Amino acid sequence: MGKEESSQAVHIKRLGSGGTGEITEKKSRFIGAAKPVDTVDEALSFVNEIKKKHYQARHNCYAYSVGLLTKDVRYSDDGEPQGTAGKPILSVIEGSDIRNIVIVVTRYFGGVLLGTGGLVRAYTDAAKAALDASKIVTVQPLTVTRISFSYKDVSRIERNLKLAGIDEFDSEYGENVVYTVKVPDTIKDKLITDLTNSLGGQIEIMELEHILG
Repeated sequence: MGKEESSQAVHIKRLGSGGTGEITEKKSRFIGAAKPVDTVDEALSFVNEIKKKHYQARHNCYAYSVGLLTKDVRYSDDGEPQGTAGKPILSVIEGSDIRNIVIVVTRYFGGVLLGTGGLVRAYTDAAKAALDASKIVTVQPLTVTRISFSYKDVSRIERNLKLAGIDEFDSEYGENVVYTVKVPDTIKDKLITDLTNSLGGQIEIMELEHILG
């Protein structure tokens, strides 16, 4: 459990909206709930929300994967035998290659023991049921970038941005002009090089954060 490095992807899958699915295994109910999140705090908040909703359930097991350039992953068996619940849920997430997602599987015990293999299958199937009920979309990673430059270079900057296919940006006007743009990671390095060369280095460029768009 913890952070895992991941190579930068051209496109990334995430949930457009979450979903809930349910299976029954030997009288035990397994209810899977998936939700898109952007932070670990959001993931844990959803876990707590499900626990409150299903406070009478025997177990609320979960796994999440949060992050773009790196993945912060964690899982919990919540009292089930080690490796039979949280890890199978995480395996479903990683197998789907979906980022910024949390899945919680709630179990209402039906009185029949399932054994290790049965538990792994049940938690896996419930997590898959949650994904099947969710909407999955493909997005691209963007870098929010701050560009500061002289007023005399506005037309040159905007020409470079237009050539890169960037038509929308936030602008601030003070001692210098500051544009905040969302740059697709696939063209980020080239755009920075082009802007720097075009202005002879008379520009300040700062990468602020990575987002999905």
